[in-house]
Amino acid sequence: MIPSYDPNDTEAGLKLLGDLTTNADAIQKQVLHQILSQNSGTQYLRAFLDGESDKTQQSFKNKVPVVNYDDIKPFIQRISDGESSDIVSAQPITELLTSSGTSAGKPKLMPSTAEELERKTFFYSMLVPIMNKYVDGLDEGKAMYLLFIKPEIKTPSGLMARPVLTSYYKSQHFRNRPFNKYNVYTSPDQTILCQDSKQSMYCQLLCGLVQRSHVLRVGAVFASAFLRAVKFLEDHYKELCADIRTGTVTSWITDSACRDSVLTILDGPNQELADEVESECAEKSWEGILRRLWPKAKYVEVIVTGSMAQYIPTLEFYSGGLPLVSTMYASSECYFGINLDPLCSPSDVSYTLLPNMAYFEFLPVDDKSHEEIHFASHSNTDDDDAPEDDLIVDLVNVEIGKYYEIVITTFTGLYRYRVGDILKVTGFHNKAPQFRFVQRRNVVLSIDTDKTSEKDLLNAVTQAKLNHLQQPSSLLLTEYTSYADTSSIPGHYVLFWELKPRHSNDPPRLDETTMEKCCSEVEDRLDYVYRRCRNRDKSIGPLEIRVVSLGTFDLLMDFCVSQGSSVNQYKTPRCVKSGGALEILDSRVIGRFFSQRVPQWEPLGLDS
Repeated sequence: MIPSYDPNDTEAGLKLLGDLTTNADAIQKQVLHQILSQNSGTQYLRAFLDGESDKTQQSFKNKVPVVNYDDIKPFIQRISDGESSDIVSAQPITELLTSSGTSAGKPKLMPSTAEELERKTFFYSMLVPIMNKYVDGLDEGKAMYLLFIKPEIKTPSGLMARPVLTSYYKSQHFRNRPFNKYNVYTSPDQTILCQDSKQSMYCQLLCGLVQRSHVLRVGAVFASAFLRAVKFLEDHYKELCADIRTGTVTSWITDSACRDSVLTILDGPNQELADEVESECAEKSWEGILRRLWPKAKYVEVIVTGSMAQYIPTLEFYSGGLPLVSTMYASSECYFGINLDPLCSPSDVSYTLLPNMAYFEFLPVDDKSHEEIHFASHSNTDDDDAPEDDLIVDLVNVEIGKYYEIVITTFTGLYRYRVGDILKVTGFHNKAPQFRFVQRRNVVLSIDTDKTSEKDLLNAVTQAKLNHLQQPSSLLLTEYTSYADTSSIPGHYVLFWELKPRHSNDPPRLDETTMEKCCSEVEDRLDYVYRRCRNRDKSIGPLEIRVVSLGTFDLLMDFCVSQGSSVNQYKTPRCVKSGGALEILDSRVIGRFFSQRVPQWEPLGLDS
């Protein structure tokens, strides 16, 4: 099920893509047959299926339940603790992938196998002919892609638990990849694999600047990471230029592999280049800085769909008109699909699912719950809700314009698993449907790879309220909402709180120390991924509480009703996104407070 072709052969790649999408239905049936033939003897499937006669598509649908993470967590935990892989997979589980989603505040763990790395390598190779179809000459230069690894954890079984991209970059498939003239990076592998994210960032940017005349495209995986790189460049360009000028590497780069690989690329002093870069960076405005620093760049490759769409205006400011290209849709659970029209507007991005990556099913969801323009939706698709199995449809039977939650069965041991992504069908390419990513189910706040749910936010706010507002301040939190503020880099969470004294109707007296403790308490109570982003990755800034005057949330309700909400069914939105709502809230702020410390985080304790 993993086709092979030469990624340097664009025509062969496009033909293969045509074959896959034309035969989507037959390939999906083959995928399910292969998964069931391979894994029918696992403990998990034996509980539902009875031998050879139960390997049909219909039997699988009738007998194997649709599940969420809490349903499968005990099975994965047993593997993490050292039991055999055949609990869920006939192939040996070689590692566990940590999802950006969490369960009980800790990362979800997804099983993976050696074969799955081959499948991902194939997936990446399919991106090449698509870009070559739309952009000429990509084999005549290099890509400045800023790629990073993150901490990994050794489980009691000895298996490593790591983010999916870290898994791929550390694999032999990436490190020993065959030469591809269309995918030559400015960053040496040693800089990508550096454990220290600051040293990695500095060295990759230094290499990208030194090779600026060869750079044909720039990017990172996520828009948030790329904008952090722009901010890092803004803060460190003088030091970077000094290194270019002298042909040396600053003393705080202590990773020897990084130093040596960068010194090879520097290849001695370059006064002229240092002056050119410094002149551009010293300009008062950084509008169009990407095009000015890398004048041959043809596009910026970053994911700008889903929660990353909030970064589009900032990217457009820096890019100087370069197209923003989102090439792929993937997660820790599975690599799903690719964008066949990469130069389209970010708002028009749709992904065509590759039918050989996994077996895909789709659970219809209420249209109105997931097309919210102004506010984060109050979805009726909680993790606890049982799906109506008879409504689930196959990949080729989805309908244009309808909304679905994707359900996957993988080669690695996930069976009818609800990923939590809500997608809208926008069309078909041959027989394969194309989807726009709408949102992650239940997520209200996201800055980077964090995904904070309404429930997580409520729990954190409740603890801060109990521990710091009732005594000694005697203040009541009457209402709250939130906002992901990405106007600065890094972005940060903003909570709008309406407070009133317990024993009067006077304006609240706000004690700075108490409110700062509330900020820190909320951060302490948010999940593992949020705290890693704050503590280790530095990809989220300190949480802020903005206290608003009494009556503000009444005005917010009036605004929502004026926009079409029902008075009888109105609930305070726990996250606001619209300009009108934000204007109301910000116009009535009477106090602003920030967390004064970084929340504790360490890559330990998956088994505790």
